[in-house]
Amino acid sequence: MILETATLRVVFLSGLFVLTLGGERFSSVLLFGKHSLHYLYTIQSRNSTDRMYEFSAVTLLDDRQIDSYSSTDGVRTPKQDWLKEMKESEWTAGADKLKYDGQYLNNILDIQMKTFRHDESDHHTLQWRIGCEVETDSGGSLSVLNCINEYGYDGQNLISYNWTSKRWSASVSQAKVLEEEWNAGPVDRRCEDCVEWLKNYLRYNTSDTKLTKPEVHAFAKKSTTNSGKLTLTCLATGFYPKDVRLDVRKFQTSLPEHLLTSSGVRPNGDGTYQLRKSVEIQEDEKADYDCYVNHVTLEKPIIIQWGNYICSSGSGAVGPVIGGVVGLLLIIGLIIFVLIKKGIIGEYRLSVQTVLKV
Repeated sequence: MILETATLRVVFLSGLFVLTLGGERFSSVLLFGKHSLHYLYTIQSRNSTDRMYEFSAVTLLDDRQIDSYSSTDGVRTPKQDWLKEMKESEWTAGADKLKYDGQYLNNILDIQMKTFRHDESDHHTLQWRIGCEVETDSGGSLSVLNCINEYGYDGQNLISYNWTSKRWSASVSQAKVLEEEWNAGPVDRRCEDCVEWLKNYLRYNTSDTKLTKPEVHAFAKKSTTNSGKLTLTCLATGFYPKDVRLDVRKFQTSLPEHLLTSSGVRPNGDGTYQLRKSVEIQEDEKADYDCYVNHVTLEKPIIIQWGNYICSSGSGAVGPVIGGVVGLLLIIGLIIFVLIKKGIIGEYRLSVQTVLKV
């Protein structure tokens, strides 16, 4: 148990696995919203000594890398400054976990190469992804939304765990032996372990917890696949926490997600997030489209309406900028015309020429 001073209580509420911590209260800002923790492991059957294969791992907190580990030097390397604030015992426990998982994965790779009748010299790869996604309310209660535990071998799905049914399911016939063996064994507890580590990391990760409002942009560009169409895009960026609602609307009615292309929520380099959604329409379509964005930091949703402009590069709302520049040039031209009529510009030029002659 990582949080030694806390008492863990489990409550089932509306089908969600809800955990609360007794005896210890976390900051609502620290835990508020959705958070995730993922471990990504890769082991390859090369550079082996006594069948100990090359192993690497990275840990992602809220989609940002926080550390890395390699069996080459056996060192866990922090990628975020706040990790240096962890207790030495906790940091060492995290490093030992990664090392142990590498040894465990080494055995699984051995089994799979034998099952597939593959030779070690052929350089085969086994990947393992473990993760958990949680949501917390303002009162500090934490609900587990999803847990992931899945393996892939040489680029194809191998076997995965359904944390709701508590059952393993093989994706290929060669993994059936693992499926039967693991389903007959004890219930997998890695979801609970992942949640405990997630809560522990959030206790230290205070640098990125400032609530930040999203910036919203709407722009259009020529479709790259159809010359008669436009790609309309909504971009929300710079927001924290990561949970956000972004709708592309037509006549104030949200378009269904299957008609949209979404980037998914992605991290920015400064600890905030961005989300982009696009839809293709006919170039001569007269419908009113807008971007609708809602976030916990907003008192009311942001609505940005598209105008009649096209951005050739797709990098931003260049159309309105061009229109503003053209308008400014017209005003400047009018001012110059008036000055010429009054002879002011001519006198200025004469004075400059006179100075140059001196």
